[in-house]
Amino acid sequence: MTSMTPIRLRNSRTRTVETLTPIDPGNVRMYVCGPTVYDRAHLGNARPVVVFDVLYRLLRHVYGPDHVTYVRNITDVEDKIIDRAATNGERIEDLTRRTTAWFHEDMAALGVDYTGDPQFKEPHATDYIPQMVEMIEALIARGHAYAAEGHVLFSVASYPGYGALSGRSVEDMISGARVEVAPYKRDPMDFVLWKPSTDDQPGWDSPWGRGRPGWHIECSAMSHALLGDSFDIHGGGIDLQFPHHENEIAQSCCAHPEGDFARIWMHNEMLQVEGKKMSKSLGNFFTVRDLLDQGVPGEVIRFVFLSTHYSKPMDWTERKAAEAERALRRWRQMLAGVVPSTPAHEVVDHLSNDLNTAGALNFLGQVGQVLYQKNGSSWEPPSNPDQEWKTLAGEFLAAAQLLGLLLPEMGDWTETPDLNPLAYRLAELRQAAMASKDFSQVDALKSALTDAGVEVRMSKDGVDLVPGPGFDPAKLPDLP
Repeated sequence: MTSMTPIRLRNSRTRTVETLTPIDPGNVRMYVCGPTVYDRAHLGNARPVVVFDVLYRLLRHVYGPDHVTYVRNITDVEDKIIDRAATNGERIEDLTRRTTAWFHEDMAALGVDYTGDPQFKEPHATDYIPQMVEMIEALIARGHAYAAEGHVLFSVASYPGYGALSGRSVEDMISGARVEVAPYKRDPMDFVLWKPSTDDQPGWDSPWGRGRPGWHIECSAMSHALLGDSFDIHGGGIDLQFPHHENEIAQSCCAHPEGDFARIWMHNEMLQVEGKKMSKSLGNFFTVRDLLDQGVPGEVIRFVFLSTHYSKPMDWTERKAAEAERALRRWRQMLAGVVPSTPAHEVVDHLSNDLNTAGALNFLGQVGQVLYQKNGSSWEPPSNPDQEWKTLAGEFLAAAQLLGLLLPEMGDWTETPDLNPLAYRLAELRQAAMASKDFSQVDALKSALTDAGVEVRMSKDGVDLVPGPGFDPAKLPDLP
């Protein structure tokens, strides 16, 4: 274990920032709710993946790579999956296999790829049905669940601690949630642990007939099977806090009262686009693949995510993406040939302070400027750097890589020419033209950029140039 500032994390359950004291420092354990695989991951889905990837990197740095276990599940049996497969006219296993591969591919583009990592576990719900049935049987035996008309339901009234995570009363939860009313329920708040399946739906034999698990029991059974009665951290998006995580706590604590389930609960806030909630009706709904196909590099997406603290709403804007691209290009250019050393302790301290990625990036920005100044105010790789510059650059690069940035495998996108100088020049010409009323130079440069396959986006905030599907660097105009 590395000697440094203790890791302090915001615990949603206690609403305080607490020092992480692992149950077993030789095996720090974390569970994060993974995707329900029926479609491409949208931008909001990707935020917790990146947030908890940084936490995993920090834990491995502090405790050692062999002393951290990270579990992130795949939900491959759920009503949304069944409905989408029926709509597509395809087999459920074909849908889930394809969409799981999409998820892995898109997350890898954001720097989240655990291929070959023995400490990362990715259980599929359909592989843990026996453990789910066993947990449901234990809940029935302990008086916390009951069978009715082929269903098994958890009795919320049997668990006095229900609502502690979200801080809601049962009355608030009933009014604030879409509670399914059914004649077989003893109480409207009771939730499904097991439900019957028709012949055309996936199903497994159980003591209550052929059926399938409810969504909530899946995570409880998988986390118990892989991490035990008690583990250190449970993470996910704030949208899962109620009812999913509330239900997980109730199930797990009642089925295994000898354990604590999760000691620290962490929730990342929601994502917006240009200041508005992401919504298909507003036309601002993006999948990760949409952005990648538009030419936004995965490393840029990751940088924008990390520029806001995970506990605050994050606003995705084109300006932030352009600024992130500019910073990453400069850093990669100047640090070409630099060997990473030990991460700058200031960055480790920021991350250890409730995963303050925004603070870490701000610090890197300041150090980047110092390196730039020491390099004769140039972003070009130094021809003959002194030892002080080398030492600072090595710590800078290692710290950036701790954040999952400036990794060698993520740098291919920088082979695309930097369009920022042309964007700056077009903005200057536009400003001058607004005074002179002569837009001929503006129109000429816009036309040349469009011919090269560049999307020209102008607004009151400035000019952004984005490589389009037909982008041809050879056709880019010279800087006028």
